[in-house]
Amino acid sequence: MSESARNGDTTKAAGGSTGAPAAFFDVDGTLLSVQSGLLYIQSLRREGLMGFGDLMRIYWGYLTYKLGVMNIARLAEVTSRWLVGRSEQAVLDHAAGWYRDEVRSHLRPDIVAKVEEHRAAGDILALLTSGTRYLTDFVRDDLEITHALQTQVEVVDGIFTGRGVEPFCYGRGKVFWAERFAQEQGVDLDASYFYTDSIVDLPMMERVGFPVAVYPDPRLRAEAKRRGWPIIDASSRVPDGNAA
Repeated sequence: MSESARNGDTTKAAGGSTGAPAAFFDVDGTLLSVQSGLLYIQSLRREGLMGFGDLMRIYWGYLTYKLGVMNIARLAEVTSRWLVGRSEQAVLDHAAGWYRDEVRSHLRPDIVAKVEEHRAAGDILALLTSGTRYLTDFVRDDLEITHALQTQVEVVDGIFTGRGVEPFCYGRGKVFWAERFAQEQGVDLDASYFYTDSIVDLPMMERVGFPVAVYPDPRLRAEAKRRGWPIIDASSRVPDGNAA
């Protein structure tokens, strides 16, 4: 990527295109400094809404997934099993309080500031996350972001079936949903930005003109350095009182 691209100049990337630039933001580890799924599981357990057996299955699912033994579809099945037969509205009501009390304080001010920079520039704003609406809706509304591309779970007559809707908004699935969104909204992905913390999102970072690594995991940090992609982390902050 050129120096002008790293500084936010999209002229070259947008050359000849009539599409609008967008700024896509991952949520967990990017806009949020935490992994919300673990916070949610802990909240459900504390409030007696998730049994010990469900809790152990989910932790086992995360562990085997991290070890490369379980794929994302199987992990989604394991983590959503406790939802089967529950009311979607009840989960939304619970999640609203959980977000307010336990999640909102973990929004990263420096990345929220990036949202505002893109808003001021007139870019289309969208969340692009493997999470579901039971977190994303609240982040979207809180930050006044119009669009949210996210993993969807099946609900029939207001009740969870426990099945996910494929493709999941994860890895290459994010590219699928972003490309469909781009077609629907007239977005030029070559003139667009994507902010994320995870190497899993490498396919989407390669798809946009301006990928940005945010507090990246070690593999993404190494890849970003190799490719000259911008990195935002604690070292990139301007100390208070030292702003130009």
